[in-house]
Amino acid sequence: MSQRLVSLVIRHTHRIPVLTAPASTGGSGGQGAVVARQFDAALMTAGFKLAAPLLERLSGMSGAAVGLTARWTLDTVRRLVGDHVRHNAYFIDFPAGVPDTLDFWTGCVREALADEGAREKVLDQLSAGVVDLLTLPSYGHYQHAYEEMLAAHDELIAAAGDRLTVLHPGGALAEEVTALYLALAGRTTPLGEEGLSDLAVLARHCAGGPQPEAMPVRENRAVVNLARLDAGAEPLLDTVTDVLRLACAWSEGDVTLAEPTRFRSMPRRIRRALLAGLDAVVADAPAKLADVTAHREAFKRLGERLHPHEHPRWPHAAEVFAVARGERQAPSLDSRVEERLGERDVIGAARLLTAAPGKLFRSVDRLLRLCSTQEERDAVLAAAERAAPKASGRVLLSVREHLANRARETGERRVFINRSGRPWTVEDDRPPVPPAARARLAAVLDAETRRRLPEPARLLVDPGVLDVALPLSGKASAAGLGVLPRGSRSPVDGELLRFFTYWKQSERTTDYDLSALLLDADYQTIGWLSYTALKEVEGVHSGDVTDAPDGASEFIDLRLAAARGEVIVPQVNIFAGEGFEEVEESFFGFMLRDAEQKGRPFEPRTVRMKSELRGPGRVALPLVFVRGGDGGWHAKWLHVYLRGTPSANRVEGNRATVATLLRAFAERDHLTVRHLVELMADRAGTTTLWDGGPVPDGPVTFLGLERPEGLHPDSVVVTPENLSALIPG
Repeated sequence: MSQRLVSLVIRHTHRIPVLTAPASTGGSGGQGAVVARQFDAALMTAGFKLAAPLLERLSGMSGAAVGLTARWTLDTVRRLVGDHVRHNAYFIDFPAGVPDTLDFWTGCVREALADEGAREKVLDQLSAGVVDLLTLPSYGHYQHAYEEMLAAHDELIAAAGDRLTVLHPGGALAEEVTALYLALAGRTTPLGEEGLSDLAVLARHCAGGPQPEAMPVRENRAVVNLARLDAGAEPLLDTVTDVLRLACAWSEGDVTLAEPTRFRSMPRRIRRALLAGLDAVVADAPAKLADVTAHREAFKRLGERLHPHEHPRWPHAAEVFAVARGERQAPSLDSRVEERLGERDVIGAARLLTAAPGKLFRSVDRLLRLCSTQEERDAVLAAAERAAPKASGRVLLSVREHLANRARETGERRVFINRSGRPWTVEDDRPPVPPAARARLAAVLDAETRRRLPEPARLLVDPGVLDVALPLSGKASAAGLGVLPRGSRSPVDGELLRFFTYWKQSERTTDYDLSALLLDADYQTIGWLSYTALKEVEGVHSGDVTDAPDGASEFIDLRLAAARGEVIVPQVNIFAGEGFEEVEESFFGFMLRDAEQKGRPFEPRTVRMKSELRGPGRVALPLVFVRGGDGGWHAKWLHVYLRGTPSANRVEGNRATVATLLRAFAERDHLTVRHLVELMADRAGTTTLWDGGPVPDGPVTFLGLERPEGLHPDSVVVTPENLSALIPG
């Protein structure tokens, strides 16, 4: 467990916790110092290094303690960057030596005709006029060992532009674990799949320790409640839906309630805890029975496991399931609001919604569109002003982003992306919201957000973080290294851009295909790189691997200076086999290199981004590269999965869908860190843009892509790893 906890701390904070006390006699020249320098050198091969204070601290520890820290840390960062697996390339000397596509296919046919076992089948295919590449003996499978591929490549030439992620000193392991638990459990925005899994581990470990003052995200609360239930502590329940989420967590189902959970048979202890929780919630606030109707079917299935009729001591719990079965009426707030709107009583609907500030703000656009008089608009806006102090910061910022996009002309396409990352677009045919109403509402939202933001005495901002989208949902990102929330923009500085994907199948033969679509400024196709087009003006594809029992990698090399068009869309298509959520492992990333760097196809020091591929579709679009007005390139983060087809997905087949999605996505404005910095600057003592030089001597509030060395220990640091800390509660 200790190794897993250390790994969690490093992944989430880029800090290495103290595993043991420093050796009393181990000076800087002792064994600890030697091992620490070796540790630092090993880290640098993976693109990481020890901060100077951390190197100094490790040098004063015993060699054994440093060695243990090194093993656990190296394992963690190598997994973080994708260096924990063997990345072989189909063509042994990629990116050199990649043949023309038709020449390569012809060569495979020629080799098959020379193979006595395959000749007859290939001749039959040739006579029919269609050859199945997958049946050719030399197609789709590595023709060389990993070690042979390594021997064919020179060592990587170090370059100033190589990534170097600094690891900083942390506190004692117990302190770091507790702090991480409190940060994740108390987050104001939902966690992604990996974040919820990490929270579950931490919650079990910290069940008997300090707990966050508040857990505003209900999914987080469900995970913590399960840990408390297992530890014999009372779960924290204040709605009937909290109980339903806890039951889903216990059954290893979906605590977000987006997918149905198959409830397991429950022991008496669990049944009693859930029934007692429901009984207490309804007894304290009978109106909360109205929440049952939103998840009626789930409550019905839960009732089949809990048998509430057998427990007369909890009569209020039985009422929950009576509502679910339709035997008792409990009109929801939504139904009462709809009744008012059906009567054209917009003011009455707004008045009802003030009891649920989140619902009011999510409905405010609709309410304003339904207003027929200025009196009604004023009443809706007044209700919003009264409700703003009670709404969550995430809701306020989400509505603020919505308003920015409502200023556009109608008729453009709207893009929607669900919790699973599946996108779709529709034509925006909504009537406009009057500009004066938009402006008044935006002022309300900004004023309330500004009031909740901290008042730093000194605000230090790395300009690179200003275009990072606010993480209003953990579902808008992916686990990995250098990953930014959906809608973020980041510059791409380098001569060679190399995409990579890796997958390892679990049970069935699985074929993933890495591709890159090249588009012009109007999102029209110029060309692509894939297994059907191994070479283009811009670059080369490493070759098609069609089976991955031991793992497989594919690469695409692009020379940015030679790239035609304005948009580069990397994608991973599932041609056959297991989906992204079925394989043992799958991830995508990109590297940046100078033209003369050489090296292996995969060099961890050049990796700028690596993200896990865990989504429901058959085509993954992690991000897109767009050329700016100055000719430079930047990445815009997507994190979406297209539905695709059950098999044989290819870049050629989804060009229209991708173009439509990108056009709608490009037209959408995302709220970024810049917005909060501008609001915070009004309250800060001084605000300084950091130029990468020496940092101030005293404490600061630092916002940036990475923590710089030399910050005062009392500084507040916000980087992409804890960017949600910026979202006010």
